[in-house]
Amino acid sequence: MDHVVEILQRSGGAADFAELRRLVPVSTIRRALTLGQISRVSKGVYALPDGPSDIAVALANGGVLSHESAALHHGLDVVTMPLIPHVTIGRKFSKRDTELACTLHWAALPTGDGTDVSRPMATDPLRTVLDCARRLPFGEALAVADSAVRLGKVNRKVLNASALSLNGPGRPAAIRACSLADGRAASALESMLRSRVIEAGITGFIPQYVIRGPGFFARVDLGNPLLRIAIEADSFTHHATREALRRDCRRYTSLAANGWLLLRYSWEDVILDDSWVGDSLDRTITGSAARQTLLHPAA
Repeated sequence: MDHVVEILQRSGGAADFAELRRLVPVSTIRRALTLGQISRVSKGVYALPDGPSDIAVALANGGVLSHESAALHHGLDVVTMPLIPHVTIGRKFSKRDTELACTLHWAALPTGDGTDVSRPMATDPLRTVLDCARRLPFGEALAVADSAVRLGKVNRKVLNASALSLNGPGRPAAIRACSLADGRAASALESMLRSRVIEAGITGFIPQYVIRGPGFFARVDLGNPLLRIAIEADSFTHHATREALRRDCRRYTSLAANGWLLLRYSWEDVILDDSWVGDSLDRTITGSAARQTLLHPAA
């Protein structure tokens, strides 16, 4: 896959030229545009090419939207936008003859899914989260599950029980992602950040943690009150104004003045690098422990 296409997939399907240029050469952007892998939707803004609606593709293939495509249909967070829709067909049914491409899955569908004119257009939210949790990388599965809980699309206890009742391939992965789903995560980027921390074996970080001090209040993406370390992920875009930068600097300094260490990670650090968050956080925790020993030596 061309790198520029992957970047657009993971940034919601669109980005401006300046954002893309930071990550790939201009020649790569031009080549993707020439090959039709991306399209220019307005001056300086690029997106994945338009095509038939996902629902049209599902109907043409004789199935229902599923996996990441169903997640998008239900308004859930998806880290990597699918290039073509995911469609599930009931095991007793055959794929229809169509030129509309999809990623096809065969599986048992509940009564009414894909069998009559009143059928739903997508697997229900619970089934969708479970399907994603079975097959997606942990961080991407967690993003779907977190958003489903946050939006009230699924009940966390029901989700956990449903994952435990699964059989077959992907069951351990589904149980892990569903058991760690947390509706406090505010975005897919935050879910991915938390997944990097979890995969590094580091515990104690709480999503959307509130820090208070004299005349100070802050809500951070992840906070560990025991270590007094906060972690935040910056979105794909940067400060739009000088005033926004000033507020951010004031906030950073206020956290430090209240005894908190803030680690900030870029979109690229979280999404494109599997190890940087965990490695750097582990070194920071080790360094903090060493500093505390120097400052407060044992009697």
